[in-house]
Amino acid sequence: MGPDVMRASLLQPERHAMKTKGSDVNSPAVPAAAATCELREQALRERVPWVHPMCQRLGTDRKGPFVALPDGRLLTVDAQGLSASHDDGKTWTGFLPAAHGQDPAEPASYYFMETAPGTFVMVFLDLASRSRQFGWNAQTGEPAEDCCLELYSIRSLDGGQTWIDRRRLLDGYNANFFGFIRTSRGRLVIVAEHLLSNPGRWAVCSFVSDNDGQSWRRSNFIDLGGHGHHDGATEPTVAELSDGRLMMLIRTNLGFFWQAFSNDGGRYWRTIQQSQIDASSSPGHLVRLHSGRLVLVWNRRDPEDRVWPLSKPDDQHTEFPASWHREELAIAMTEDDGKAWSRPVVFAKLKDGQLSYPYVFERRPGELWVIAGFASRKWFNEDPIPLGLRIREEDLL
Repeated sequence: MGPDVMRASLLQPERHAMKTKGSDVNSPAVPAAAATCELREQALRERVPWVHPMCQRLGTDRKGPFVALPDGRLLTVDAQGLSASHDDGKTWTGFLPAAHGQDPAEPASYYFMETAPGTFVMVFLDLASRSRQFGWNAQTGEPAEDCCLELYSIRSLDGGQTWIDRRRLLDGYNANFFGFIRTSRGRLVIVAEHLLSNPGRWAVCSFVSDNDGQSWRRSNFIDLGGHGHHDGATEPTVAELSDGRLMMLIRTNLGFFWQAFSNDGGRYWRTIQQSQIDASSSPGHLVRLHSGRLVLVWNRRDPEDRVWPLSKPDDQHTEFPASWHREELAIAMTEDDGKAWSRPVVFAKLKDGQLSYPYVFERRPGELWVIAGFASRKWFNEDPIPLGLRIREEDLL
C-alpha cells in the first residue's frame, strides 16, 4: 500500500464497532435490560442523565483527582489546597494550602499521588498563570505565536504542608491529559499533549521520573498529522501491561483510538498503530485495576441506536470530518492487555447534551468511581449536571 493510499484509508476508517471478546464485530453495544427501557426513555425525554441499574450515585460532589491512603482516608486537592475525608467524600477536613495553578473546573488538567508516606507529587497545567492564553489564526490555520499554557510538576515531602521542586515540563501550549501512573518498578510516568505548528496540530509524549519527581525526561513525540486546533494526536491515557510494557491510547479524529507501546517504561514509543477501539473525537480514561484487568471509559464513535454523522464544527477544528458523539459513556474491560475487550456497556446517557472527559478511580479493589468531567444538558458545558457513579468490577464480568 503506497503512502497516499494508506493516508486515505486512515482518514476515512471503516465504520464498524470495536472487536470484542466472543461477539460479532458488527454488533452494537450491549442494550439496556428490557425492564429498564421505559425508565431510560423517560429520563431521555426529561433531559436528565439515564444511569444503568448496575451503577450507584456517589456521595461526594468532588470530581477528583483522589488518592486513597493506607488508613482509609481519601485525599483530594482543589484550587486552594489539600483536604481529607473519612467518609468517602461526604465531608472534607484538614485543609492545607496547595495553590500552584491547578483548576478543578478544568477536568483532566492535574493529578497527584503519594509516592511514599507523606511524599506527594503533583503534575498540572498552570491555568492560573498570567501568561496563559490561546489564539488561532483563521487565515493561516496556525496557532498564535504567544499561545501559552505550561505543564509543571511539584512535590511535597511533609504531607502537603510545603511544596518544593517546581519544574516546568513543557512550555508553549499544552492541554488535557489522562495519565499519571507509577509503574511496578517505581517509575513515575506522565502522558501529555503539546501544540505544534506548520501545520497547527497536536502531538503527544510522555515524561518519566525515577526520583519521585525531582527530575524528568521527555520521550519522543507521537505525531499523527492533521490540521486544526482540535486535530492530531490528543489527550492521551496510559496503563502498564502485565509484561511491564506501557500502552498509551490516544484521542484522534479518525474514528478510533490510536495506541502506542513502550518497552522501556515510557522512555520511548516505537510501536504506534490504530487500535481496534472505535471512538468519537473525545478522550477516554484507561486504568489498570487491582485485579490486573484494564478498564476503559470513553465515548464511542456512534451511539447504541444509530450512526453518528461525521462533521466539522467549523473549518478550523479538524482537517477532515469526525464524529463528535458525547451523549453516551461506555465502559469495557480486558483480561489480556487489550488483545480482546469485553462487550462495551453504555452506563450513562444524556440526549442532546454531553457526558465526557471521564475520570476513573479504584476506590477499593473492585470498586470503581467514574466521574464525568463534563456533564451538561448542552454540548458546550452549559447547564451542568454533576455525574459521579460507583460501579463494581464484578458486575462487568
